[in-house]
Amino acid sequence: MGKNMSETQKDQDLAETMMIDDDDELQENKYLMCLLGDETYGINISYVTDIIELQKITAVPDMPDYVKGVINLRGQVIPIIDLRARFKMEPREYDDRTVITVVHIHDALIGFIIDTATEVQEIPEKNIDPPPVFQGPTFNGKEAQKMYVSGLGKINTQVIILLDMEALVEEKEAVQLKEAE
Repeated sequence: MGKNMSETQKDQDLAETMMIDDDDELQENKYLMCLLGDETYGINISYVTDIIELQKITAVPDMPDYVKGVINLRGQVIPIIDLRARFKMEPREYDDRTVITVVHIHDALIGFIIDTATEVQEIPEKNIDPPPVFQGPTFNGKEAQKMYVSGLGKINTQVIILLDMEALVEEKEAVQLKEAE
């Protein structure tokens, strides 16, 4: 999975952008832009601890299809979820732009495989709309309030789907994934 110099520089620039103070106010409206297919998703950077190259994943039996296994990151075992599989999207082969975004939720570190991470963007609160509400108690089998979208961010003419990381991995799932280590 060799990267050319400009891709490596982009990754270094993105990593430097992520290294901001732990001051919650500075992180409040900043989102890591992630591509999955043609859509751009945003993860609030207050959750993000690392963005790493895809590495060997050790499969763990009896896990849901979207849990690909675990990795060893600096001596810590971290469960890995393929975000495409979690969203029931068409699978695609991993390439040299595929990365693992490690987030801290429910007192656990969890890695998410994404097509690529592009940049960190600030989205002011006034540019964030609530997620759509659908009639009826369910949509695609999920209760409306259990959807994984916390809001829709607007940057110029682009709409960014802002992910609700707490809903994406429920607390009981995080505990089960942590125990699988």
